[in-house]
Amino acid sequence: MTSPSGFTLPVWVAAAARAAVQALVAGPDQAAGPMDPAPPLELLDPPGLQPVPVEAAALLGGGAALGISRCEPGEGLDLTRGLAVWVLASAWPASEPPPREGGADWLRLEAGEGVGVHGDSAELCLSSYARDLLKVNLRPLWPPEQGLKLRIVFPRGRQLATRTSNAAFGVVDGLALIGTQAIVQRSAAPDQLENCLADLRRRAAEPGFRGDLVVVIGENGLDLAPRLGLPAELLLKAGNWLGPVIVAAAEAGVRRLILFGYHGKLIKLAGGIFHTHHHLADGRAEILTTVAALEGMSGEALVRLHGAATVEAALDGLTAVDPGLAARVEQRLADTIERRSLAYLARYGSFAMRIGAVLFDRGRQLRACGSEGRELLLAFGHPLG
Repeated sequence: MTSPSGFTLPVWVAAAARAAVQALVAGPDQAAGPMDPAPPLELLDPPGLQPVPVEAAALLGGGAALGISRCEPGEGLDLTRGLAVWVLASAWPASEPPPREGGADWLRLEAGEGVGVHGDSAELCLSSYARDLLKVNLRPLWPPEQGLKLRIVFPRGRQLATRTSNAAFGVVDGLALIGTQAIVQRSAAPDQLENCLADLRRRAAEPGFRGDLVVVIGENGLDLAPRLGLPAELLLKAGNWLGPVIVAAAEAGVRRLILFGYHGKLIKLAGGIFHTHHHLADGRAEILTTVAALEGMSGEALVRLHGAATVEAALDGLTAVDPGLAARVEQRLADTIERRSLAYLARYGSFAMRIGAVLFDRGRQLRACGSEGRELLLAFGHPLG
């Protein structure tokens, strides 16, 4: 039985991949069609075997096989619900180099239609968890002397990606495979907050805890932060519950905290909105224009800023016209996030915790740091340039 919360996209990819590989190994006698009962999959996080349904698997000829699953993320709103997942499996052509001794390079992954790639490199965008999940479930099935190639396809992935923030993190052409665990965690649901707080308490109780923490909102932040040099062991995914997590961090003994996020999301904190899910509150255009007005912007320029489609588009447009003013607006925005976060924390007690804001853009580049954020980045080992 699947978890009531459902499985993340990497799990459904691994299930389809395993079905395709099983069909490829079994040969022409393998029957195509639904697999009932669903074979168990090793989930890794949490560890253990769980049955994951697969719709079909079949040989296609030419030394290839196709496995198909359909994403079921569990209760709640999720745009991947019902997403068809296709995985085409084949052996490496004889003309390609064989796997390295020990099988270090035995698995090759390709992004097919609807699967997200990094815009700067065109490489498949997937987490280490997604890759490890494929390896641990496929290695026992595949001959050690052969290489295995998987081509992943999400038929509706390109369309669905336009409704996500993937582009804000440099991911283009489709949905990214950046899940870090098997079970779906709802960023706006109360159980997500409870899981986050439990993780926070566990870390604070560890003997080596030094009181440093980097809070991100979701999977994209978890993926990007280490790429920008922040220590992975300091990262905590808060979902949209930033206010309660800030307070809980101070109560747990955190002394230095970085709020690390996309500026189109963290901007809400500058307006005193500390639950950032868009169903609860927005106000981003109003916050941005207020900050810009405090930097001297007025008239028609301010109206255009307010009417921009996104925070990213507004700031990019302002940068093109007046780079100096844009830089001042972004700096004031980051400083305001820090100030409002401290004011929020002060409602709940007197704490000595420092809070820094670090904002990045859709190009996966640091866009602005508050005064505390800059100091904390340096303290946490980020090589600010």
